[in-house]
Amino acid sequence: MAGTSSKVPIEIVSDDEMASIDVAFATAACSRVTPVAAPAIYSPASTPRIRRIGTSIESVPVRAKRGLFTCSDPDIEDIGSFVRASRKKKSREDDTLLHRFRSKRGLFVTDITKTEWCEKQMEFSLFYEEWKNHEAKPDFAFVYGGASRKSKAMKAGIDRHVQLEREVLEPVGVNVKSHEDFMALKLVNFINGVNQLMFEGLTRELPIISFDFAQGIWMVGKIDEMQMPKAKHDHNPVLVETKTRYRDTVPAESQKRNGRVQLMCYKYLWDNLVAHADRNFPSKQLFDYFELNPRRMLCKDLRTACVDSGFSALTLGDVVMCYKNMCKKLPYANDKLVLRYESQRDQSLLEEEKFAYDDGWIKNEIGICFEFWFGQREASYVNEEEQWKCGFCDFVSQCPANTGDSESTETLSEDDDD
Repeated sequence: MAGTSSKVPIEIVSDDEMASIDVAFATAACSRVTPVAAPAIYSPASTPRIRRIGTSIESVPVRAKRGLFTCSDPDIEDIGSFVRASRKKKSREDDTLLHRFRSKRGLFVTDITKTEWCEKQMEFSLFYEEWKNHEAKPDFAFVYGGASRKSKAMKAGIDRHVQLEREVLEPVGVNVKSHEDFMALKLVNFINGVNQLMFEGLTRELPIISFDFAQGIWMVGKIDEMQMPKAKHDHNPVLVETKTRYRDTVPAESQKRNGRVQLMCYKYLWDNLVAHADRNFPSKQLFDYFELNPRRMLCKDLRTACVDSGFSALTLGDVVMCYKNMCKKLPYANDKLVLRYESQRDQSLLEEEKFAYDDGWIKNEIGICFEFWFGQREASYVNEEEQWKCGFCDFVSQCPANTGDSESTETLSEDDDD
């Protein structure tokens, strides 16, 4: 970690991830950056400025970028693939979608939003993922159409998020050695992100791992942006989600609802961390669920990263203790949530929706999704009013609900999710 100032908060990335970030950022429309061979530490440029768009809520100027620790392995939502080298054969009692596809991984926030969008499409995509990973037949993309028609728009959304991320994050490469290192990496990035939020007023791409006590499962995600309010009497951070639009149109109500589900899920997970940090923080459940050894020594890079981050940790258990202590200090997230829609053409603000968190509503939505994931019922189809979604589905030709006359009358937000 030579060259890293202890005054700059840190976050951790992989060799491959850093390379992909550099490539994406280099092709972004608004700015360029020279790719640097990873692992590397990017020296802070001049004070970064956060774009203010239209009537958007004020973004907080950031005095220093936080370091983003990265490794050559998948992101938080791929943690199960890293933890488990090979898929074990499931017993009949474990033959639910949750156990079959998310065992030892946790349920992603994007799993919730995609299930809310269309359960049948979610089911198709899960089996497609499994089939692709284990069979990988060359004609499969032809059968299901692939995602080529969306790739350009989705890439623009990814590029925009990379640009926003790089305004406040400094990629710092580390070489993780174990499953425990990988979990510690995510927790350290959370700790550093929260420190940046509290001291600088803003952070982005914040990984979150939280236990849903009501359902007894782990849920994971990555919060797009959190801001501290300007008002002196308000100390509850505001959750912000930015979606990019391929066309300069206002999103349909079903798209807005899906975005609200995503933001409310993040608040639900954040508030769960805060509520249970003092007395019943689920440390044992974390180690047991992900099959991790709390006494395993961290790799040298991570031990150094912890010191650079302002605390000392030798084992995963030490990092979890710091994570728990950090959560004890956190306020609940603000009940006001902000959903932004930007044009991919020029990053102009198309619409910004401010809405209130509804605890009962989101718990009900999550519960409905869990019925599907726990195998309590078959996957449902979109209702008649929302059959326009089928025009954007890669699996429409295989879907029993397909009538052959799906017309896409809406314009989707082609954005990366978490």
